[in-house]
Amino acid sequence: MIKRSVQILLAVFFLAAGLLHFRLDDAFAQIVPPVLPFPVGIVWITGLMELAFAAALIARWRLPLTGLLLSAYLLAVLPANIYMAMARIPLGDTAMSPAALWIRVALQFPLIALVLWSAGSPPFRKTPDTDG
Repeated sequence: MIKRSVQILLAVFFLAAGLLHFRLDDAFAQIVPPVLPFPVGIVWITGLMELAFAAALIARWRLPLTGLLLSAYLLAVLPANIYMAMARIPLGDTAMSPAALWIRVALQFPLIALVLWSAGSPPFRKTPDTDG
């Protein structure tokens, strides 16, 4: 029950974030590291990915695989969050302190752990030879 509740909360979070990628695509494009081409295109693709992850979490589609893929995605976008903190880029119209920007980076790791745990992905996957 708790894991399912977390899955739903994560789905709502990624649904909202995915939709914001299209509504605020110029703001999101600001945090794409400049070495990457087509920042708006990257924002649209990542928005679609977040919508797909939200749908997969709601539908319980191969949850361990979804958890692994979503965790890999969160690691893949980590450089954008680091770039945002290093360049002190505001979150849309909201200026954030350097500490808040770096806390946002650090929160990626507990978020990844939460995704893996709630989806029953390795290392949290139960196997027949484990207790609980």
